[in-house]
Amino acid sequence: MTNFYRSLILGTSALALAGCGADEIVSPGTGGNITINTGGGGGGGTPTPTPTPTSSLVTPAAGCPTISDPVGLTDDGTISGPTGEYRVCTMPARFTASSTLPYIEGLLYRMNGRVDVGTDGGPAPDASDGLSDTDVELTIEPGVIVYASGSSFLNVNRGNTIQANGTAARPIIFTSRDNVQGLNTDSSSGQWGGVVLSGRAPVTDCIASGATPGSVNCERQVEGAAQPAIFGGATPGDSSGSMSYVQIRYSGFVLSGDSELQSLTTGGTGSGTTLSHIMSYNSSDDGVEFFGGEVNVTNLIVVGAEDDSIDTDTGVKANLQYVIAIQRPGAGDTIIEADSDNAFNDSTPRQNTRISNATFVHQKADDQVIRIRGFADYSIANSVLVSNQGTACLRVDGQEELTRTTGPDESGPVAFDSFVLDCATAFRDGSGATAADVQTVFDAGSNNNSAFTNTLQTLFRNGTNEDAVNVFDVTAWGSFFQLPARVGAVFTENASWVNGWTCNSSTVTFDNGVSGCATLPVYN
Repeated sequence: MTNFYRSLILGTSALALAGCGADEIVSPGTGGNITINTGGGGGGGTPTPTPTPTSSLVTPAAGCPTISDPVGLTDDGTISGPTGEYRVCTMPARFTASSTLPYIEGLLYRMNGRVDVGTDGGPAPDASDGLSDTDVELTIEPGVIVYASGSSFLNVNRGNTIQANGTAARPIIFTSRDNVQGLNTDSSSGQWGGVVLSGRAPVTDCIASGATPGSVNCERQVEGAAQPAIFGGATPGDSSGSMSYVQIRYSGFVLSGDSELQSLTTGGTGSGTTLSHIMSYNSSDDGVEFFGGEVNVTNLIVVGAEDDSIDTDTGVKANLQYVIAIQRPGAGDTIIEADSDNAFNDSTPRQNTRISNATFVHQKADDQVIRIRGFADYSIANSVLVSNQGTACLRVDGQEELTRTTGPDESGPVAFDSFVLDCATAFRDGSGATAADVQTVFDAGSNNNSAFTNTLQTLFRNGTNEDAVNVFDVTAWGSFFQLPARVGAVFTENASWVNGWTCNSSTVTFDNGVSGCATLPVYN
């Protein structure tokens, strides 16, 4: 793709930004030497400027657009960084009317603290719970960049929706202030909260004592939120809107205590929500975490998560196809953590997560790459897992996960098909199941190989060994799933989906035509 300029480096003015005030807003007129780095991926170091500029810097838009929300946008001056100077338009703390954030050259949108889309309409889609829906929809146009810092996060409340649909040529980017200013390296993380979708689909582990799991009375609180941010209900098909071609960078700020958000959190999100082409980059917590609800995601990328890449919890029904999860060398915990062992293991809905066509790359010496527990039902097919630091690939904690076939909302034991593992140790003991127990279940699946030698190219593209693995027909799982031509996330017949809308780092290069994650894209 050629729609992104490479990193534009500002000379002495970029250094001066480190001394800006708390909001890092500066006056117009900042300038300096620039260069375009035409390398094949973003690195953590500072590129050396060339003497002759080959492109001009971004210049700030004249002002902020008028939106439908009565409070509107606040013009907070400008902010400068390596790619130029931008008009800063700060969002209201709460959108109370459906509004559109248009793409305007030289303009960034800012979250100054928690930003709510609408007011919580309660667990029921009518007024039977004493709350009426505000029906606010926030639309974000392709190419828009939203930045934040500290405890700021976006929360789409129940009874309200978001339409954040970028394109392959112009993704929507949620990122940090430091990213705008060019202060980040490839190990930066945890610089703002993240994006939260709060829905009305069933959850377990209710916060109200005596509430029945999965019922309209079973609700949960967003982790770490200082003020109530509630999700849950009894509407499986609930919609929180649509997000596609979206990058979420440098998230995971600790909101309170030990609680921090991840790039994308779904709480009780229903099957009416559309999620595709989502990239999480350098979250200091999980890449994505799904709390209950019914979640369907295609084309998911998680890079550099410092806890789990994919965390599924509290009775979620999750379907994922075409997934890349790559950890930074020496960073992160598991690629997959499924549920927690607690007093609610027998609650319904019971978690049932199904993943097809994943490529997982674990790059840290640790306990395990995948951990399944809490009586969760889990299926993985047509996937490749690589552990290059000696970490055991697969742990299933108990006999309930391995052998249980009956009971309320039970989908059967964990299942693996056309799943190949390249690890020094394929299996490890859990708390109630041995490595041999896990291997027995794994070997019972079709086309599995726990002694696989990967031939992945650039960490995520199939090589000859991956292409030779027989495919398992996942269409039997449900209409969400496509029958793939091959295993893995990226193969010849499905190679271009990572192009254009992603960003590169020293961890992985997706597309030589896009910018590094440590800089902002600049469009022609």
